[in-house]
Amino acid sequence: MAEMKTGKNKVEICLTPSVFPEFRNDDAIVVVVDILRATSAIITAFMNGVRKIIPVATLEEAKAYKDKGYLVAAERDGIVRDFADFGNSPFNFQREIIRDREIVYSTTNGTQCIKMAENSYRVLIGGYLNLDALGSFIQSEKHDLLILCAGWKNRFSLEDTLFAGALAETVLKNKNYYTICDSTIASIDLWTIAQQNMMSYIEKAAQRHRLKKNGLDDVLEYCHTLNLTRIIPLLKEDALIQMNA
Repeated sequence: MAEMKTGKNKVEICLTPSVFPEFRNDDAIVVVVDILRATSAIITAFMNGVRKIIPVATLEEAKAYKDKGYLVAAERDGIVRDFADFGNSPFNFQREIIRDREIVYSTTNGTQCIKMAENSYRVLIGGYLNLDALGSFIQSEKHDLLILCAGWKNRFSLEDTLFAGALAETVLKNKNYYTICDSTIASIDLWTIAQQNMMSYIEKAAQRHRLKKNGLDDVLEYCHTLNLTRIIPLLKEDALIQMNA
């Protein structure tokens, strides 16, 4: 477990969006985490050349963009909406479809969190796919860090909490950062246990079984793959753009 530190910048983890108002810090870097599957899919889209992703909170907004001719990814409860071009599997975001395109994106949990955090100092998209790059960039910024777990309909989710622990542990290796946050300590403890056999541990996660029920669990191993890219999606105004760490 990471020790509490006396650095200048604090690290906190918000385990569900429902308590975000209690953690809100407009001077913090907020990393939005929705491992299964939204933030993993967003990172993958930028890996495959998407130019911009416009996150929207509601299906009505997504449908309005579709009517204007935008390419739209939209799902609820894992199921692709009938007006959308595809859902939120990382494997949907294929280079030949999305390269140099703008995509409108709406998901059950992840995109709402992005919108929720939009007034923060920075909003970044995190996943195992860009863990080391994300940790290094945050350390260089020297701002407070808040990791916002998308969870499941305002409930705690195991997979997001594990990643939050991994990122917090990475950042806390820098002497400029400290934590006195119980959810951060608990998340790091869970990560310490789970990382020994991640794919076995993640079998305990409710979202893993929701995906399996709908035949959508083909992404499980991919979404838990470490450091495939140094790309960090960054919210700028109303859209996500690519930043290379």
